[in-house]
Amino acid sequence: MDKNAFKQDTRYTITWRSPEGKLRPANIYVYRLYETFMIARMTEKDGLLYKIAYTDIIKIVKETAVDNEHQFMIPAAILDEKVWKDRTVMDRYSSSPHMGK
Repeated sequence: MDKNAFKQDTRYTITWRSPEGKLRPANIYVYRLYETFMIARMTEKDGLLYKIAYTDIIKIVKETAVDNEHQFMIPAAILDEKVWKDRTVMDRYSSSPHMGK
């Protein structure tokens, strides 16, 4: 896969190669796209942000666009490429405008 297969603020169901090397299904919400990786939240897991390389994604099973009113917000500084240079996971909570948080 490459950057052109994905869009920001979109939910995906994918098959990806986990850090342990196993193929796993995952539901993700994509926040930001960079040349070699994306920043996404695993929506069915722990809520952590992950740096996912496009080469680790085997297949896109489903794509769902998210309306502006239902998008999760995170400060731009957290999603900056420099912040993710030496990190693969980040514990960051965000909220949807309609979740009352």
